[in-house]
Amino acid sequence: MKVLIYSAKDFEIPFLEKANNEVHHIKYIPERLTLKTANLALGFEVVSIFSADDASSMVLERLKDFGVTHIALRSTGYDNINLTKAKKLGLKVANAAGYSPYAIAEHAVGLLLALNRKFIQSNQRVSDYNFSLSNLVGFDLNNKTVGIIGTGRIGKVIAKIMHGFGCRIIANDIFENHDLKTKYRVTYADLESLCKESDVIFLSTPLTTQTHHMIDVNTIENMKKNVLLINIARGAVVNTKDLIKALESKRIAGYGSDVYEHENGIFFMIAPKVNQKMICYRNL
Repeated sequence: MKVLIYSAKDFEIPFLEKANNEVHHIKYIPERLTLKTANLALGFEVVSIFSADDASSMVLERLKDFGVTHIALRSTGYDNINLTKAKKLGLKVANAAGYSPYAIAEHAVGLLLALNRKFIQSNQRVSDYNFSLSNLVGFDLNNKTVGIIGTGRIGKVIAKIMHGFGCRIIANDIFENHDLKTKYRVTYADLESLCKESDVIFLSTPLTTQTHHMIDVNTIENMKKNVLLINIARGAVVNTKDLIKALESKRIAGYGSDVYEHENGIFFMIAPKVNQKMICYRNL
């Protein structure tokens, strides 16, 4: 089969080549899938896309017209593709459901540690030959309450790791995981209670109509002022404007994330050079 890889990154091509083992004819392009770049799929039966690619209704119609029959996502999340439209058009869709939950969960805890122990600020100070410890003190995670919103494959691993830190863990999910309750003494609560009790909150829920802007000014009002919020879900789970206001007013202590609500065209791209004096090192 002829396969077109949209948004191809140099670090993933060797792995894709190894997995293909010269079975399929693959072409790699750096361009994102959009309404304008859909024509590049002409002559290909399969396209592979990443999380920043646009597989909305009109784009899918064009892909279908160009002869595409299969769409393979190189991500676990699939909120960027209109599945209802794909089904109507007869397009087969697959995602990377086996993506390592450990990689994401460990990364989430890494974000927490960097935020709590002020690693970014410390590194900047060392670069400036400033070895003062002022305002670099974090807190022990032991005996703290950690809230996990979404206890799917990634959330389960986060719970396991944070249990090892000696944390009390509360969770919020449509379905309660009985193994987590038994092994790690996880208790389930409604969102409001979780926000009121947690010192740290992890977001590891899929992006749906129900979870879109789940974290907004009203949710934040229920949080402790010293809470640290970690988002490894999707950017749009958080209302970015409300979050920024909360940080600027010190309504919450910090936010660590590897996603952004408007990340298309930004993430995975090489940004132009900026004036380093314009960069604000907030507690982010």
